[in-house]
Amino acid sequence: MAALIASGAPAEAREGRIAISARTLPQALAELSREEGVSIGTEGALPQVRTPRIARAATVAEALAQLLAGTGFVARRVGPSAWRIERQPSPVRDDRPQAPRPAREAPPVATIVVTATKRAQAFADAPVAIAVVAPPDTADGNPARDSAWAVARMEGVALAGQGPGRNRMALRGVADSPFNGDSQSTVAVILDETRLTYSAPDPDLRLVDVDRVEVLKGPQGTLYGTGALGGIYRVVARRPDTSAQAFELGAGSEWLASGGLGASASAMANLPLARGAAAVRLVAYGAKEPGWVDTGADRNSNSGTVLGLRAGLGIEPGGGWRIDGTAFGQWLNAADSSHVYADRARARPAQRPEPHDNDLRHLSLTARRDGPVALTFASGMTWHEVRDRYDATQGADGFGLANPERMDADRSYRTWDSELRLAGAAGPVDWLAGLSHVEARQHTATVLTSASQQELPLQGDRRVVSDSAAFGEATLALSPALDLLAGARLYRAHFEDTREAGAARLATARTEVGMTPALALSWQPRRGRLAYVRYGSAFRQGGSSLSPAGELQQLDGDELATFEAGWRETVGGATLDLGAYYSRWENVQSDMLGPDGLLTTANAGDARIVGAEIAVSGTLAPGWTLDAGATWQSALLVRNATGIELDDRRLPAVPEYTVRTAATRSWPLGAADLQATLGLRYLGPARLSFQPELDLPIAARLESTLEAQLRFERLTVALRLDNLLAGKADTFPFGNPLRAATQRQYTPQRPTALSLQAGWRF
Repeated sequence: MAALIASGAPAEAREGRIAISARTLPQALAELSREEGVSIGTEGALPQVRTPRIARAATVAEALAQLLAGTGFVARRVGPSAWRIERQPSPVRDDRPQAPRPAREAPPVATIVVTATKRAQAFADAPVAIAVVAPPDTADGNPARDSAWAVARMEGVALAGQGPGRNRMALRGVADSPFNGDSQSTVAVILDETRLTYSAPDPDLRLVDVDRVEVLKGPQGTLYGTGALGGIYRVVARRPDTSAQAFELGAGSEWLASGGLGASASAMANLPLARGAAAVRLVAYGAKEPGWVDTGADRNSNSGTVLGLRAGLGIEPGGGWRIDGTAFGQWLNAADSSHVYADRARARPAQRPEPHDNDLRHLSLTARRDGPVALTFASGMTWHEVRDRYDATQGADGFGLANPERMDADRSYRTWDSELRLAGAAGPVDWLAGLSHVEARQHTATVLTSASQQELPLQGDRRVVSDSAAFGEATLALSPALDLLAGARLYRAHFEDTREAGAARLATARTEVGMTPALALSWQPRRGRLAYVRYGSAFRQGGSSLSPAGELQQLDGDELATFEAGWRETVGGATLDLGAYYSRWENVQSDMLGPDGLLTTANAGDARIVGAEIAVSGTLAPGWTLDAGATWQSALLVRNATGIELDDRRLPAVPEYTVRTAATRSWPLGAADLQATLGLRYLGPARLSFQPELDLPIAARLESTLEAQLRFERLTVALRLDNLLAGKADTFPFGNPLRAATQRQYTPQRPTALSLQAGWRF
């Protein structure tokens, strides 16, 4: 049914300069109608995407073209002062014989819409450092696309290097420890609208049937609360489509040089239940991941498996409402660890297996209503278990258990995240306001077991933390080209901890109340050019730790503030993104490794982070595209907990610099398209930890890939070669915590890998 967006006073369209302030698309069209005296109508609801500011449009037609660019809609004039907004028609298929096609040029850069800022906004218009990576639309459902795959295509993001399901993620140098202890993560991992992790390591979500990954860099305390010191890593899954059914199948295999064989498969089914009103989307994927470390006579002992299942229900009851329910689970297992005891080796003496499990289950419900005041409610619950086993035949004699054999570190997490928010506009002000509540429970237990199966508990901890908050942001248009954003979050954080210390049970609790502000000034003289300066802040609750005297002591909470400046430019088919930042981090909480191989948390002191980054992508020449970037950062612990100035204590696992490039060449090949990509990424040196006894170097290394894809209308076949130069650089000088004090350890690069992947869409 046709709907009238707005109708201005009866008048002829004026042909002078037209200025429209930046706001959501329906609001911008209403302003245009009112200011220019034209009527604008549409079929159904329009997306609530934030539009660019229009400052110099000469005609209504030109203003409409700028507002609708990249939205999938076009404007058609239906009268002297009347316009109709319609969906852009799909190209009509022509089955007649065609002349040979010339080399295909890359299309102009499409409008990328991001929602990590809690409202739909064009990437080019967001006054914050943000990165967006989208898996290729090839229907192959490759489970090998993981967190490391996404991080390799972004600036300022780093993984510790322990391996899938064990890594801690860092953004813009905000790294407190390479080890997985009790402290809250510095990066919040989010699926769609709800948080998956609180203090757990990165669950390494496989990017199967995923629309994109959005990363907000720098402290995001205003929008996301405690724990978002470095920023957020957000995975946006594809939603159920109520308009049409669709099916995808993918399969692949992988071979590792001096390693094992692997295989993978995936499937997706999108099934409308009531066309235009309800649909379900079912996704399944699995992989056997080959091993490449030999342990004694056991070849390729560190093989692994991953299994993922996701079910989504989407309902569109009308009135601008959309309701989505999601059930998701991923089970990731590694049969053994990947460290060795000699540099550049991929073999080690016989030892006990060291398996790892990272199992996650998640339920969420999201309800949205579009309109002049958009409403979003989201709530999600996550169950997350992480289990590690270590060979304890060396390094565990000091605990007093005869003939120790293994040490098990089991961690169980429960995270409940809920939020209600509203967004709208009032005159020259766009606003956002919301309420949120996060509750996280974790239980950790470390147990030593002897050869005779006698058990000795080493650590036990039960922790409950909650964060209730009211938050808001407002953007004021100071002029047609200048915006001022101000925001704040008022929070109440509560912490309870209970620990087993021998026969004693110790407990502590505290409540903290505070505010994390944000401020940004942005200048956008035209569409595709944006400059901004921003101040952001975040807070992390203080944890607790056992003192040498056996008392449970409270730790100070972290506070981080960042000043940054950025420039984002889009010209034709190319984009340029520049950024520089300075961060001051007080009361850094760090998970530290003791000489006995057990983790404890302490306030390490104050840190300073300075960095700069550049990213460029676009068309080099007909048929050629480039995606490249570089990061430099100095992340240092400058003062210890007693106030003593430090020199050259680098924050853990943060490369000093990173340079990456990917060049892609495309050719038409009969009824298919052939595409080849060469990717290179060079990571500069880093350090394992700022603990003096573990201040081990992580060498610079080169990562390389060569991939060729042959795309038909429904079928895609891809051949990929990784680690072209067979590098063996040490990626993480750590493995078994019980041996860290007495034996050097290395985690070499994964060997050269050849993979074949196929995807079929029907």
